[in-house]
Amino acid sequence: MTGTIDRAEVFSLLESFASADAGIAVVGSMNADYTVTTERLPQPGETVNAGPLRVLPGGKSGNQAASAAKIGAKVRLLGAVGQDSNAEFLLGELRKAGVDVSDVLHVPGPSGTTVITVDSHGENTIVYSPGSNAQVDVDYIRDHASVITNAAVLGLCLESPLPAVIESAKIAHEAGVKVLVNDSPFIPKLPAELIANSDILLVNEHEMSQLLGLSEPEDGDWDGVDWTAIASTLHDFGYEQAVITLGGDGSVVVDGDQVERISPVRVDAVDTTGCGDSFMGTILAGLAAGLTLGRAAQVASYVSAYAATGAGAQASYGDVRQIRELFGA
Repeated sequence: MTGTIDRAEVFSLLESFASADAGIAVVGSMNADYTVTTERLPQPGETVNAGPLRVLPGGKSGNQAASAAKIGAKVRLLGAVGQDSNAEFLLGELRKAGVDVSDVLHVPGPSGTTVITVDSHGENTIVYSPGSNAQVDVDYIRDHASVITNAAVLGLCLESPLPAVIESAKIAHEAGVKVLVNDSPFIPKLPAELIANSDILLVNEHEMSQLLGLSEPEDGDWDGVDWTAIASTLHDFGYEQAVITLGGDGSVVVDGDQVERISPVRVDAVDTTGCGDSFMGTILAGLAAGLTLGRAAQVASYVSAYAATGAGAQASYGDVRQIRELFGA
Protein backbone atom coordinates (compact mmCIF):
# COMPACT_ATOMS: atom_id res chain seq x y z
CA MET A 1 0.00 0.00 0.00
CA THR A 2 2.86 2.41 0.70
CA GLY A 3 4.27 4.27 -2.31
CA THR A 4 8.05 4.21 -2.41
CA ILE A 5 9.47 7.32 -4.00
CA ASP A 6 12.74 6.93 -5.84
CA ARG A 7 14.02 10.49 -6.21
CA ALA A 8 15.89 9.89 -9.45
CA GLU A 9 12.82 8.32 -11.03
CA VAL A 10 10.59 11.14 -9.80
CA PHE A 11 12.74 13.77 -11.46
CA SER A 12 13.06 11.74 -14.63
CA LEU A 13 9.26 11.69 -14.80
CA LEU A 14 9.09 15.40 -14.00
CA GLU A 15 11.41 16.24 -16.87
CA SER A 16 9.25 14.23 -19.27
CA PHE A 17 6.31 16.62 -18.88
CA ALA A 18 7.75 19.18 -21.30
CA SER A 19 7.92 16.65 -24.14
CA ALA A 20 4.31 15.48 -23.78
CA ASP A 21 2.21 16.26 -26.85
CA ALA A 22 -1.07 16.21 -24.95
CA GLY A 23 -2.27 19.35 -23.22
CA ILE A 24 -4.31 20.41 -20.22
CA ALA A 25 -7.45 22.53 -20.02
CA VAL A 26 -8.25 24.29 -16.75
CA VAL A 27 -11.59 26.03 -16.19
CA GLY A 28 -12.08 28.36 -13.27
CA SER A 29 -10.80 31.16 -11.14
CA MET A 30 -8.11 33.82 -11.08
CA ASN A 31 -7.67 36.02 -8.00
CA ALA A 32 -5.42 38.74 -6.72
CA ASP A 33 -4.23 37.51 -3.31
CA TYR A 34 -3.94 40.27 -0.69
CA THR A 35 -1.56 38.61 1.75
CA VAL A 36 -0.18 39.53 5.17
CA THR A 37 2.03 37.56 7.56
CA THR A 38 1.40 37.46 11.31
CA GLU A 39 3.02 35.71 14.25
CA ARG A 40 -0.23 33.79 14.79
CA LEU A 41 -3.68 33.72 13.24
CA PRO A 42 -6.19 36.02 14.98
CA GLN A 43 -9.03 34.63 17.08
CA PRO A 44 -12.60 35.85 16.41
CA GLY A 45 -12.86 39.55 17.31
CA GLU A 46 -9.10 39.89 17.82
CA THR A 47 -6.70 42.29 16.10
CA VAL A 48 -3.08 41.24 15.55
CA ASN A 49 -0.13 43.06 14.03
CA ALA A 50 1.06 41.99 10.58
CA GLY A 51 3.92 42.57 8.17
CA PRO A 52 3.66 44.48 4.87
CA LEU A 53 0.68 43.83 2.59
CA ARG A 54 1.62 41.97 -0.60
CA VAL A 55 -0.54 41.54 -3.69
CA LEU A 56 0.25 38.22 -5.36
CA PRO A 57 -1.31 36.26 -8.25
CA GLY A 58 -3.64 33.46 -7.20
CA GLY A 59 -7.01 31.80 -7.66
CA LYS A 60 -7.25 28.03 -7.45
CA SER A 61 -7.57 27.45 -11.19
CA GLY A 62 -4.93 30.04 -12.08
CA ASN A 63 -2.62 28.43 -9.54
CA GLN A 64 -3.21 24.94 -10.92
CA ALA A 65 -2.59 26.14 -14.47
CA ALA A 66 0.56 28.05 -13.50
CA SER A 67 2.01 25.14 -11.55
CA ALA A 68 1.49 22.73 -14.45
CA ALA A 69 2.89 25.17 -17.02
CA LYS A 70 6.00 25.98 -14.97
CA ILE A 71 7.00 22.32 -14.97
CA GLY A 72 6.61 22.09 -18.74
CA ALA A 73 2.99 21.11 -19.44
CA LYS A 74 0.95 22.73 -22.22
CA VAL A 75 -1.92 24.53 -20.47
CA ARG A 76 -4.90 26.59 -21.66
CA LEU A 77 -7.04 28.41 -19.10
CA LEU A 78 -10.70 29.40 -19.36
CA GLY A 79 -12.08 31.95 -16.93
CA ALA A 80 -12.79 35.65 -16.48
CA VAL A 81 -11.01 38.76 -15.26
CA GLY A 82 -12.51 42.17 -14.59
CA GLN A 83 -11.69 45.64 -15.82
CA ASP A 84 -9.52 46.71 -12.92
CA SER A 85 -5.76 46.97 -12.43
CA ASN A 86 -5.62 43.39 -11.20
CA ALA A 87 -6.81 41.97 -14.54
CA GLU A 88 -3.64 42.54 -16.55
CA PHE A 89 -1.53 41.75 -13.49
CA LEU A 90 -3.14 38.29 -13.21
CA LEU A 91 -2.94 37.57 -16.93
CA GLY A 92 0.64 38.82 -17.14
CA GLU A 93 1.78 36.51 -14.35
CA LEU A 94 0.06 33.55 -15.94
CA ARG A 95 1.70 34.30 -19.28
CA LYS A 96 5.08 34.43 -17.52
CA ALA A 97 4.39 30.95 -16.13
CA GLY A 98 3.67 29.71 -19.66
CA VAL A 99 -0.15 29.50 -19.51
CA ASP A 100 -2.18 30.23 -22.65
CA VAL A 101 -4.75 32.84 -21.52
CA SER A 102 -5.89 33.93 -24.99
CA ASP A 103 -9.45 32.68 -24.37
CA VAL A 104 -9.92 34.36 -20.97
CA LEU A 105 -13.03 36.55 -20.80
CA HIS A 106 -12.90 40.26 -19.84
CA VAL A 107 -16.02 41.43 -17.98
CA PRO A 108 -17.15 44.65 -16.23
CA GLY A 109 -16.32 45.07 -12.55
CA PRO A 110 -13.50 43.83 -10.31
CA SER A 111 -11.44 40.70 -10.77
CA GLY A 112 -11.57 37.97 -8.17
CA THR A 113 -9.72 38.60 -4.90
CA THR A 114 -8.72 36.75 -1.76
CA VAL A 115 -7.60 38.07 1.61
CA ILE A 116 -4.99 35.74 3.13
CA THR A 117 -3.38 35.72 6.57
CA VAL A 118 -0.30 33.53 7.02
CA ASP A 119 1.16 32.72 10.45
CA SER A 120 4.77 32.05 11.45
CA HIS A 121 4.29 28.28 10.94
CA GLY A 122 3.08 28.68 7.36
CA GLU A 123 -0.59 27.98 8.14
CA ASN A 124 -3.19 30.31 6.64
CA THR A 125 -6.77 31.54 6.57
CA ILE A 126 -8.37 32.63 3.29
CA VAL A 127 -11.45 34.74 2.51
CA TYR A 128 -12.62 34.63 -1.12
CA SER A 129 -14.51 37.31 -3.10
CA PRO A 130 -15.40 35.91 -6.55
CA GLY A 131 -15.67 39.16 -8.54
CA SER A 132 -15.31 38.35 -12.26
CA ASN A 133 -15.11 34.61 -11.55
CA ALA A 134 -18.85 34.66 -10.87
CA GLN A 135 -19.49 35.68 -14.49
CA VAL A 136 -18.12 32.49 -16.06
CA ASP A 137 -21.33 31.03 -17.48
CA VAL A 138 -22.51 28.07 -19.55
CA ASP A 139 -22.63 30.04 -22.81
CA TYR A 140 -18.99 31.06 -22.45
CA ILE A 141 -17.98 27.45 -21.80
CA ARG A 142 -19.92 26.22 -24.82
CA ASP A 143 -18.36 28.92 -27.00
CA HIS A 144 -14.91 27.63 -25.98
CA ALA A 145 -15.68 23.92 -25.97
CA SER A 146 -12.79 23.20 -28.34
CA VAL A 147 -10.30 24.23 -25.65
CA ILE A 148 -11.66 21.38 -23.54
CA THR A 149 -12.15 18.77 -26.25
CA ASN A 150 -8.61 19.27 -27.61
CA ALA A 151 -7.05 18.57 -24.19
CA ALA A 152 -6.04 15.25 -22.66
CA VAL A 153 -7.28 16.18 -19.20
CA LEU A 154 -9.52 18.87 -17.67
CA GLY A 155 -8.97 20.39 -14.24
CA LEU A 156 -11.93 21.80 -12.30
CA CYS A 157 -12.44 23.34 -8.88
CA LEU A 158 -15.52 25.03 -7.38
CA GLU A 159 -14.54 28.71 -7.32
CA SER A 160 -16.59 29.19 -10.50
CA PRO A 161 -20.40 28.94 -10.80
CA LEU A 162 -21.50 25.31 -10.63
CA PRO A 163 -23.48 25.38 -13.91
CA ALA A 164 -20.28 26.33 -15.78
CA VAL A 165 -18.27 23.69 -13.92
CA ILE A 166 -20.83 20.99 -14.71
CA GLU A 167 -21.05 22.03 -18.37
CA SER A 168 -17.26 21.86 -18.66
CA ALA A 169 -17.28 18.35 -17.21
CA LYS A 170 -20.07 17.24 -19.58
CA ILE A 171 -18.23 18.55 -22.64
CA ALA A 172 -15.04 16.79 -21.57
CA HIS A 173 -16.78 13.55 -20.65
CA GLU A 174 -18.61 13.35 -23.98
CA ALA A 175 -15.30 13.91 -25.79
CA GLY A 176 -13.45 11.26 -23.79
CA VAL A 177 -11.30 13.82 -21.95
CA LYS A 178 -10.36 12.76 -18.41
CA VAL A 179 -11.83 15.09 -15.75
CA LEU A 180 -10.21 15.80 -12.38
CA VAL A 181 -12.43 17.62 -9.87
CA ASN A 182 -11.12 19.32 -6.74
CA ASP A 183 -14.04 19.76 -4.29
CA SER A 184 -12.71 23.13 -3.14
CA PRO A 185 -14.04 25.47 -1.91
CA PHE A 186 -15.68 22.50 -0.29
CA ILE A 187 -19.35 21.72 -0.76
CA PRO A 188 -20.63 18.71 1.20
CA LYS A 189 -23.00 17.49 -1.52
CA LEU A 190 -21.52 17.33 -4.99
CA PRO A 191 -24.11 17.54 -7.77
CA ALA A 192 -24.88 14.10 -9.21
CA GLU A 193 -24.35 15.46 -12.72
CA LEU A 194 -20.81 16.55 -11.84
CA ILE A 195 -19.97 13.18 -10.32
CA ALA A 196 -21.36 11.36 -13.36
CA ASN A 197 -19.26 13.44 -15.76
CA SER A 198 -15.93 13.40 -13.89
CA ASP A 199 -13.33 10.70 -13.41
CA ILE A 200 -11.07 11.63 -10.49
CA LEU A 201 -11.86 13.30 -7.17
CA LEU A 202 -9.25 15.31 -5.26
CA VAL A 203 -10.04 16.19 -1.63
CA ASN A 204 -8.28 16.41 1.71
CA GLU A 205 -9.01 13.97 4.51
CA HIS A 206 -11.54 16.22 6.29
CA GLU A 207 -13.43 16.93 3.06
CA MET A 208 -13.49 13.23 2.23
CA SER A 209 -14.94 12.38 5.64
CA GLN A 210 -17.73 14.93 5.31
CA LEU A 211 -18.46 14.02 1.69
CA LEU A 212 -18.74 10.28 2.42
CA GLY A 213 -20.26 10.58 5.90
CA LEU A 214 -17.27 8.89 7.56
CA SER A 215 -15.90 9.39 11.07
CA GLU A 216 -12.33 10.68 11.34
CA PRO A 217 -9.89 8.72 13.54
CA GLU A 218 -9.91 10.13 17.07
CA ASP A 219 -6.14 10.12 17.28
CA GLY A 220 -5.75 11.70 13.84
CA ASP A 221 -3.82 8.63 12.65
CA TRP A 222 -4.96 8.05 9.08
CA ASP A 223 -2.44 5.22 8.67
CA GLY A 224 -4.58 3.15 11.00
CA VAL A 225 -7.82 3.38 9.02
CA ASP A 226 -9.11 0.79 6.57
CA TRP A 227 -8.33 2.49 3.27
CA THR A 228 -9.63 -0.47 1.30
CA ALA A 229 -13.05 0.07 2.87
CA ILE A 230 -12.82 3.80 2.15
CA ALA A 231 -11.95 3.02 -1.47
CA SER A 232 -15.07 0.86 -1.69
CA THR A 233 -17.16 3.73 -0.29
CA LEU A 234 -15.63 6.09 -2.84
CA HIS A 235 -16.54 3.65 -5.63
CA ASP A 236 -20.15 3.54 -4.37
CA PHE A 237 -20.14 7.35 -4.23
CA GLY A 238 -19.18 7.46 -7.90
CA TYR A 239 -15.37 7.61 -8.16
CA GLU A 240 -13.12 4.75 -9.18
CA GLN A 241 -10.14 7.10 -8.89
CA ALA A 242 -9.39 9.60 -6.13
CA VAL A 243 -6.56 11.36 -4.36
CA ILE A 244 -6.92 12.17 -0.67
CA THR A 245 -4.32 14.61 0.66
CA LEU A 246 -3.25 14.32 4.29
CA GLY A 247 -1.47 17.64 4.83
CA GLY A 248 2.04 17.03 6.08
CA ASP A 249 1.46 13.26 6.10
CA GLY A 250 1.40 12.78 2.34
CA SER A 251 -1.58 11.44 0.42
CA VAL A 252 -3.52 8.32 -0.52
CA VAL A 253 -4.30 7.37 -4.12
CA VAL A 254 -7.27 5.18 -4.97
CA ASP A 255 -7.06 3.77 -8.48
CA GLY A 256 -9.67 1.09 -9.08
CA ASP A 257 -8.92 -1.77 -6.69
CA GLN A 258 -5.46 -0.41 -5.86
CA VAL A 259 -4.80 1.80 -2.82
CA GLU A 260 -1.41 3.49 -2.61
CA ARG A 261 -0.04 5.52 0.30
CA ILE A 262 2.22 8.34 -0.94
CA SER A 263 4.88 9.34 1.57
CA PRO A 264 5.30 13.05 2.40
CA VAL A 265 8.27 15.11 1.24
CA ARG A 266 9.60 17.07 4.22
CA VAL A 267 10.67 20.72 3.90
CA ASP A 268 10.86 23.77 6.17
CA ALA A 269 7.52 25.38 5.30
CA VAL A 270 7.33 29.15 4.89
CA ASP A 271 3.80 29.47 3.50
CA THR A 272 1.39 26.68 2.54
CA THR A 273 -0.85 28.96 0.46
CA GLY A 274 -1.41 27.38 -2.95
CA CYS A 275 0.41 24.13 -2.17
CA GLY A 276 -2.73 22.09 -2.76
CA ASP A 277 -3.19 23.79 -6.12
CA SER A 278 0.43 23.05 -7.01
CA PHE A 279 -0.21 19.41 -6.11
CA MET A 280 -3.27 19.29 -8.38
CA GLY A 281 -1.52 21.12 -11.22
CA THR A 282 1.26 18.54 -11.13
CA ILE A 283 -1.21 15.66 -11.19
CA LEU A 284 -2.84 17.23 -14.26
CA ALA A 285 0.59 17.50 -15.90
CA GLY A 286 1.38 13.91 -15.01
CA LEU A 287 -1.87 12.59 -16.42
CA ALA A 288 -1.37 14.57 -19.63
CA ALA A 289 2.09 12.97 -19.91
CA GLY A 290 0.59 9.49 -19.56
CA LEU A 291 1.53 8.75 -15.95
CA THR A 292 -0.61 6.64 -13.68
CA LEU A 293 -2.44 8.52 -10.96
CA GLY A 294 -0.08 7.11 -8.33
CA ARG A 295 3.06 8.15 -10.20
CA ALA A 296 1.61 11.61 -10.83
CA ALA A 297 0.91 12.00 -7.10
CA GLN A 298 4.46 10.97 -6.22
CA VAL A 299 5.86 13.69 -8.46
CA ALA A 300 3.28 16.15 -7.10
CA SER A 301 4.57 15.57 -3.58
CA TYR A 302 7.92 17.08 -4.54
CA VAL A 303 6.50 19.95 -6.57
CA SER A 304 4.06 21.01 -3.86
CA ALA A 305 6.71 20.65 -1.15
CA TYR A 306 8.88 23.10 -3.10
CA ALA A 307 5.94 25.53 -3.16
CA ALA A 308 5.76 25.47 0.64
CA THR A 309 9.27 26.92 0.88
CA GLY A 310 8.25 30.26 -0.71
CA ALA A 311 5.68 32.97 -0.04
CA GLY A 312 2.38 33.18 -1.87
CA ALA A 313 0.81 30.76 -4.34
CA GLN A 314 2.01 31.20 -7.93
CA ALA A 315 4.93 33.28 -6.66
CA SER A 316 6.25 30.21 -4.81
CA TYR A 317 6.06 27.75 -7.70
CA GLY A 318 9.26 26.49 -9.24
CA ASP A 319 10.36 25.15 -12.58
CA VAL A 320 12.08 21.78 -12.94
CA ARG A 321 15.57 23.21 -12.48
CA GLN A 322 14.64 25.07 -9.28
CA ILE A 323 12.88 22.06 -7.80
CA ARG A 324 15.84 19.83 -8.65
CA GLU A 325 18.24 22.23 -6.94
CA LEU A 326 16.21 22.31 -3.71
CA PHE A 327 16.19 18.54 -3.39
CA GLY A 328 19.73 18.00 -4.68
CA ALA A 329 18.48 15.81 -7.50
